[in-house]
Amino acid sequence: MLVLSRQRDETIMIGDDIEITVVDIRGDKVRLGITAPARVAVHRKEVYDAIKAENEQASRATGELGSLQRLAPTAVRPGGRAASLVAGTRPPDPQAAEPAPPRPAARKRA
Repeated sequence: MLVLSRQRDETIMIGDDIEITVVDIRGDKVRLGITAPARVAVHRKEVYDAIKAENEQASRATGELGSLQRLAPTAVRPGGRAASLVAGTRPPDPQAAEPAPPRPAARKRA
């Protein structure tokens, strides 16, 4: 670990495009300003750890979903509706509903 001493308004460079500036010092707290390109994510360590844990949990859930899909494969129809392909059965298609019966012709008045 590299340890550097800086005073207020002094900057540390990381590579060519990341700047860390000491903005303020109050007691045992130091405020840092960080300038970095948008492609570089900058988080506090505890936030980074929480994001990492959430991503790992989501990854495991996606793996479990893959196991379920192998048991009951589905095809996704346009519009996001899924149709079961197990044993040739499919749920009813709401767009393919039977047409309404014709209405009786109106009687003409004389």
